[in-house]
Amino acid sequence: MGETSYMAQELNSQPETWREAARIGAAGGPLPKAGERVAVVGCGTSWFMAQSYAALREGAGQGVTDPFAASEAFLGADRAYDAVVAITRSGTTTEVLRVLDAVKGRIPTVTILGDPETPAVELSDETLALPFADEKSVVQTRFATTALTLLRAHLGEDVSRAVSDAQEALTAPVEQEWVDAEQFSFLGTGWTFGLANEAALKMREASQSWTESYPAMEYRHGPIAIAAPGRVTWLFGPAPEGLEDDVARTGARFVRHVRDPLADLVLVQRVALARARARGLDPDNPRSLTRSVMLDAAAAS
Repeated sequence: MGETSYMAQELNSQPETWREAARIGAAGGPLPKAGERVAVVGCGTSWFMAQSYAALREGAGQGVTDPFAASEAFLGADRAYDAVVAITRSGTTTEVLRVLDAVKGRIPTVTILGDPETPAVELSDETLALPFADEKSVVQTRFATTALTLLRAHLGEDVSRAVSDAQEALTAPVEQEWVDAEQFSFLGTGWTFGLANEAALKMREASQSWTESYPAMEYRHGPIAIAAPGRVTWLFGPAPEGLEDDVARTGARFVRHVRDPLADLVLVQRVALARARARGLDPDNPRSLTRSVMLDAAAAS
């Protein structure tokens, strides 16, 4: 497998796409205003970015923000949402389109998407297209992180450190121990729990790896039993007191970096790519996956 896979090219472009997303996000636009009650929907990677955005928005005091897998979104009138934000790289994912159609004319919607020539545009009241972050690889890297960077900037964050940390993460060593590890557990707190979920998904998709993800404080309530020599526990963000020592006693490798957690996800993407290559897998065309899930209407009804 060559060094020029789409996944490699796309993940390496993230500092550039993040800068552009930060510019767009800081300019305002149609995203929800402070104080509005918001539901955020997506599938797969986009759902995990929705989780991170929801935690960031509520943490910033900008209003109730609930993340949903699009197939499990509860958007009835009793929840009194002022807006729905949909995240979809392809703009064709069936579950997301169903949500947009179901709330059309009832709840204002804004969709963040990679391809502006898709059905999601017609079903949305507003769209924010990020075609510069769209991808050819089935495995998402830059679209997801670029969308979250846009949302962070819209919340008023200065993401310049995240951009510089992402640049550093692209050249940081990928340790052989990570490439060879039998199992990974990814942990996060608050907004970084969504990143932990996404890191685990990237490893599964790209390299068919055994991975799990948990809130950091939940890890000692059972899941730590899986930790052992030859396995890795990777934490995004601050470490709960005593956790590193608890993991060390299992013999597993504890990993935590001081860079911006979203930039640390870039390093995990590189590890997933390295593991795929070591196993002779094509990360651009992972087993059983396609770029977008489009369900047959009759079968799904």
